[in-house]
Amino acid sequence: MDGKDSQLPRSGFPGDLTEFRKLYDTVFPILLRVACRIVNSEEAAEDLCQEAFFRLHEKNMVFPNPEEAKYWLIRVVKNAALNYAKRKDRERKAYQKAFREDARVEETGENILIKEEMQKEIQKALEKLPENLRIVLILKEYGELNYKEIGRALGISEGNVKVRVFRARDRLTGFLGAEDRFRKDGSNVS
Repeated sequence: MDGKDSQLPRSGFPGDLTEFRKLYDTVFPILLRVACRIVNSEEAAEDLCQEAFFRLHEKNMVFPNPEEAKYWLIRVVKNAALNYAKRKDRERKAYQKAFREDARVEETGENILIKEEMQKEIQKALEKLPENLRIVLILKEYGELNYKEIGRALGISEGNVKVRVFRARDRLTGFLGAEDRFRKDGSNVS
């Protein structure tokens, strides 16, 4: 044990508030730093750390040594912080999506025509892709499956799915970019 760890209480502490306070005073700053880095909010990090200590005290947990209590608290705070960060990210994305949907432009005849033309061009470009690339891109973009689900559906590894999606997007961008170049040159206007 190093100098900081020797400050930890010597044994379990159900009912022993002195030992609990020692653990709190020693470990709380570590937990706070970890949580702050994950959630980017000191207030939220403090709440998560307090909740971890509350759970420890509420459950009257006993550990064989102080190090075990410290590492249990670190795991609890790390997991709670990661869950908090994911939840906040989902909330942020949902808010952004709702905001974008509310700010939609009114559909004019011109916008509808442009959208239909774009969809036709994308469909033509998709048809030019080899089947193994086209399928993963369709499952990812239109089926809204994640890489793992696509891999399971096609019987390939998640890494292979990522590579195929990247290659499909790259080729699709190339196909669509080539069509734009033809238009700008005026050589292929339909």
